[in-house]
Amino acid sequence: MTKLTFLGLGVMGYPMAGHLAKAGHAVTVYNRTTAKAEKWAAEHGGSFGKTPAQAAQGAEMVMACVGNDDDLRAVCLGPDGAFATMSEGSTFVDHTTVSAAVTAELYATARDRGIAFVDAPVSGGQAGAENGALSIMCGGDQADYDWAEPVMNVYSKLCRRIGDSGAGQMTKMCNQIAIAGLVQGLSEALHFASKAGLDGAAVVEVISQGAAGSWQMSNRYESMLADHFEHGFAVDWMRKDLGICLSTANENGASLPVTALVDQFYKDVQKMGGGRWDTSALFKRLQQA
Repeated sequence: MTKLTFLGLGVMGYPMAGHLAKAGHAVTVYNRTTAKAEKWAAEHGGSFGKTPAQAAQGAEMVMACVGNDDDLRAVCLGPDGAFATMSEGSTFVDHTTVSAAVTAELYATARDRGIAFVDAPVSGGQAGAENGALSIMCGGDQADYDWAEPVMNVYSKLCRRIGDSGAGQMTKMCNQIAIAGLVQGLSEALHFASKAGLDGAAVVEVISQGAAGSWQMSNRYESMLADHFEHGFAVDWMRKDLGICLSTANENGASLPVTALVDQFYKDVQKMGGGRWDTSALFKRLQQA
């Protein structure tokens, strides 16, 4: 049994922390809304802290899954941040999708304090978190990853170290770049089928078994055709992630023309009032055009 802390109990963090408790670890949680932390503790038999520092006190490993760069800094730094009470030799695992810049900053700060830092963004969405079937892409020192991997395996179907600190976040950017193009392509195919008077479900049944097949096609076409976009990864969060991708591309010289275009399409969805719709709402944008 490992003494763990989990910071951030959103749609991802709440079930991830739950898997850790069910696996027999001693888990303390923190959430910006204390009532949610209290609810989790009552449901899973763990404890909660009113600040990240309080929750992290005495933990061997601290995980975080929060919103963005500023949220991550807030739970790590300052007198109420986790780093203030984490002991030398402990490990911080960041599951948030953030910029490589904040990862580099926090990695350096943690190392100065004798704390290991592993960037470990996840893919698989809410369903993956609930089912313990996330894909986790990691960056950091090999020994630190080796220590953290067995714990992360509790809620993952695949967990891999890609390289040194920051490699996990860079890989997550690749993931979001690929998804953006896939969802737009699927949306256009279904939109074309509709305009051509075809049965969209029948079309997908055929093309999904060939080279056009993808996870997005298999798992999202039915809800897209049913005009249901109230599940999955929200457009607001996707735009945050794509913004990180495009900013990083400006720094490293990568050319992302399709990603930049799809980002603007998601901006259109936000203007339609769909910021909380899931990313497959690109289809709704086409249908209403």
